[in-house]
Amino acid sequence: MAKQVLDTLLFVDTNVLLDFYRIRKTDISLKYLAQLEACQDRLIIGSQVEMEYKKNRQRVIVESLMNFGIPDWGKLTGPALVADLQAMKMIEKKKKEIASQKAKVNEKIRNILSDPIHHDPVYQCLQRIFKNESPFNLSRAKTERFRIRNLARKRFALGYPPRKQGDTSIGDALNWEWIVQCSINSGKHVVIVTRDTDYGAIYDGNSYLNDWLKQEFSERVSKKRKIILTDKLSHGLRIVHAAVTKEMEEEEERLLAYILGEAEEASVDEET
Repeated sequence: MAKQVLDTLLFVDTNVLLDFYRIRKTDISLKYLAQLEACQDRLIIGSQVEMEYKKNRQRVIVESLMNFGIPDWGKLTGPALVADLQAMKMIEKKKKEIASQKAKVNEKIRNILSDPIHHDPVYQCLQRIFKNESPFNLSRAKTERFRIRNLARKRFALGYPPRKQGDTSIGDALNWEWIVQCSINSGKHVVIVTRDTDYGAIYDGNSYLNDWLKQEFSERVSKKRKIILTDKLSHGLRIVHAAVTKEMEEEEERLLAYILGEAEEASVDEET
């Protein structure tokens, strides 16, 4: 695939940031974080995204540990007539070793949950990004946030996208208003990385920006300015600065396939 590099800003939805806790390979997760931090001066971000990340971080970590536990050792308990075999003694020894190592992992997880500043590399990296004094960071220190909030409230009240069904928060509306303002101020194109369907549709591996948002962006920003929607962080990073490895892409594809499988399974459960 040919590299597409544009003079572009990048917005990464909170749910995609939380994927760093869902990626099974820690080294891949850290590579993504390094690339994200490398382009932090082009990131559209703000206190809204920071709040959503910190609000949900612990929940996502705990959810990712649902299958982490001690196996059913009862199925590895042999009958008395083989209790003296060396193989059975080795099994008992391995049981104790696994229990000991799990205790160490549990201690690390407790530290990550309670003291992320010192024990969570994802939190540490994102904290640096949240504190970066970029013109595209709508932090609590900027008075412009009040004007953006007012625009978001109006947008929410009128039912404009992006807005989830039954949504009671103006978070998505606030993020969109800031995305538009950043593109106006900078004269740059925008890439949005999200899996939320309130921004558009995802079909056959491709993302399609919502019709109204596309029209609105063209009218408020520029007909010549591009806005690209994708559900893949690897795609967004490549457009911004083209520094993504094949291994990173493959791990993200595996994660998305897993998430899609879970969503389909939940849909079936609801129907039955």
